[in-house]
Formats: sequence, C-alpha cells, structure tokens
Amino acid sequence: MINPFLSFFIRAAAAVPVMAIVWMICFFLYSQGAMLASLIAAIAGIAVSYIAKWVTVRKWVKKHGLTRKDYAYIYRNLKESRKKIKRLQKLFFRVRNIKAFKQIFDLNRLVSKIYSIVKKDPKRFFQAEKFFFYHLDSIVELSEKYTFLLAQPVKNDKLYHNLYETRDTLEELTESLENDLYHILSDDIGHLEFELDVAKHSLKTMTHPHLEDKRSPIK
Repeated sequence: MINPFLSFFIRAAAAVPVMAIVWMICFFLYSQGAMLASLIAAIAGIAVSYIAKWVTVRKWVKKHGLTRKDYAYIYRNLKESRKKIKRLQKLFFRVRNIKAFKQIFDLNRLVSKIYSIVKKDPKRFFQAEKFFFYHLDSIVELSEKYTFLLAQPVKNDKLYHNLYETRDTLEELTESLENDLYHILSDDIGHLEFELDVAKHSLKTMTHPHLEDKRSPIK
C-alpha cells in the first residue's frame, strides 16, 4: 500500500510552499492582518494537501490496476489484519515451551509473508481473502488461548487434552497458510515454469543445433 510517511512528505512538500506564498500575498499585497493571513494560508494548505493526496492515490491505484473503491476496501482490511498480526507476534514473549515456540514462530513467519506480499501488491488481496477473513482470525484466537493455557502451572487430563487438540488444529492451520501462500504465488509459479521451459528449449537448441527445424533444400 501507499507508504504513509512518503504520502505525508509529498503532501507537506506541496502544501508548505503554497501556505507561505498565500500568507505573503494576503499580508503584504492585500494588507490583511497576520491572523487572517494565517487562517487563509492554512485553508489553502489543507486544500493543496487533500489534492496532493487525491493525485497520489489516483496514480497508485492506476499503477496497480485497482479502483479507489478497491483501494479503500483493501486498505481497511490490511489495517485490521495488521492489528491481529501484532497480537500474534506478542505471543513470542509468552511461550516457554520450545515446541510451542517453534509452532508460533512458523505461524508468524507465514502470516507475515502473506501480509507483506499483499501489501506490496494489493491486487493479490483477492487471491488471499480466505486467509484474511477466515484463517488469520482462527490462528490468532487459538494461539492466544493455547499460550495462555500452556502457561498455567496446574494442568489436569482435560486441559492436556485441549492443549493437544489445539496444537493439532494449529498444525492444520499452518498447512492452510502454506496453501494460501501457494495460491497467492500461483501466477508467479506458472510464469516461472514457462520461463524455465523457454530457457531449457533455448539451451537445448544452442547445444544441439541439429534439433532445429530442418529447412527444405533448395532445388
């Protein structure tokens, strides 16, 4: 998605000079008071900032083949997903069991990878809807309960059973994440396979020129 710091810098770079020019025109040319000149300059700066934001978003969505409606929809869901991912990352500090730590680590690695790919190329969001609307919620909720129960000093047979069951479910969800990631990358994998076939054919042709289509001899 659009980098918020870069967006702010662009808007500020556009707005600040305009505010300065408007203030000087109002104050020196039209002899307005400093307060009124500042107010007019601020309004002009806000207007320019919004226009700069509109132009930036328009260029960005056009570049990625999206509509502004798609952008708003994806941005909102990525923002919510980021909050959930942060909850999952915090679990690193609560886990004391090595096996559980590895499981949480693997989940975090896959979740972060999918999120970063979609953030970089938002069109892929529609290939990852199952992840954002189903798998991520289940992973965060189960992981939080799992680490909480695992940290309890007293455990009985029922609790052990629930822990084992939760761990197995998290392993299944890890496999689901791997499938989500594969699905997101399916187009890239298809393109890579095509490029490999072309490269192999070119190498074979260069190594064995006699394999090229033979031309009919000129009579």
